[in-house]
Amino acid sequence: MRITKWAWGLGLATAALMTACGGGGSGSTAHMRLMNASIGYASLDMAVDSTTVNSGVTYAGVGTYADVNTGATGTEVQSNSVGSTLASTTPSLTAGSHYTMIAYGAAGTVRTTLLQEDQEVPAAGKSKLLILNLAPDAGALDVYVTGTSETLDSASTSAAAIAAGSGSGYLTFNSGTVRVRLTASGSKSDLRLDIPSIALPDAGVSTLVLTGSSGGVLVNGIQVIQQGATTNFPNSTARARLVAAVGGNALVAGSIGSTQLLPTSTAPTIGDYQTIATGATAPTIFVNGAQLQVPSFPTLAAGGDYTLMVWGPAGSPQLTVLTDDNKLPTTSTAAKIRLVNGVANASAGLTLNVDYSALASNVLAGTSSTPTTTAATTSSLLTVNSPASATPVYSLSSLAIQANGVYTVFVMGDSTSMVGSLRKER
Repeated sequence: MRITKWAWGLGLATAALMTACGGGGSGSTAHMRLMNASIGYASLDMAVDSTTVNSGVTYAGVGTYADVNTGATGTEVQSNSVGSTLASTTPSLTAGSHYTMIAYGAAGTVRTTLLQEDQEVPAAGKSKLLILNLAPDAGALDVYVTGTSETLDSASTSAAAIAAGSGSGYLTFNSGTVRVRLTASGSKSDLRLDIPSIALPDAGVSTLVLTGSSGGVLVNGIQVIQQGATTNFPNSTARARLVAAVGGNALVAGSIGSTQLLPTSTAPTIGDYQTIATGATAPTIFVNGAQLQVPSFPTLAAGGDYTLMVWGPAGSPQLTVLTDDNKLPTTSTAAKIRLVNGVANASAGLTLNVDYSALASNVLAGTSSTPTTTAATTSSLLTVNSPASATPVYSLSSLAIQANGVYTVFVMGDSTSMVGSLRKER
């Protein structure tokens, strides 16, 4: 299989094409179907040469093959609900060959890649597997294909540093049931997806398509058998961290189930993200040795990133659950930044400025601003201002804002002694 990648452009027409050979002449027929790997759309259509050939393809599903004239391959992926065009491409097809057009990406940023499905099958007892990293926000990933009971610590890398929009090439394994784990490139401890059991067909060929998540870091998987059906392997975990923003330098500790989010630490402290099982299991949090009562706790969705912020006065702390958007900026030359206000006893909202431009205004205590896109710079002035203070409550000068970076500015502590912290999430 030869893999040719088209240059990625900007916006909805962005496409990467994977194909095995060149195009056929006018009047020849190829066979093409649509696979919906976009987390942003529950149902998609595909039109070729202005004719709808697949309709209502649900997420992780695949349509039926349609005969396509190789001389008229203009293809549009469309929203099933309103019929708007989300991505378009004109692939080069070979007569008689089978193709799956894979649509992926989040809402508003759909991309496509074309998978040819005429790979020569391996010998009996063997199976070929292609890994496609179609999770644009996850970064480069390592793949571990092991026995179902083998630990990750002892596993060898099956494919390393698969960049977003790229594939591993076909890997050959013994057929049967295996376990597949995906980690951040070079870090076994940063687990992005664990598929405990996946069947590799005997003398067969399949592709594991990796898709994005709502938080941007974790990934999902969809296996497609060559010229066959799909199997969905959604992520069953989320990422959560505990931020101790309580005033009075209180001691804070917390966990969810058996996963420790933060050891006993003096506020203000920002914990690291931990991988947890999804659901509505409330955290166990202690402030100065007393357990914080959590009357209600939201269900943490699979694939999401969350900040559990304990804030307020040490004598009457409260918990706020923030949903974090750690997806990369849609423009690779820009960055994303937001402000989180965890200040106790503060009635006035805070304003985040970069180079004297307000990126977030009137962010009240216990809340977060929506991430805002800003230009990458080598030296910027960042300030957080409060109407209660004549001077910034937090400032950074000569700040380098990196392209494709994701940042959170935390302001914590008491209203009379605010403490700021800049966290680079990506």
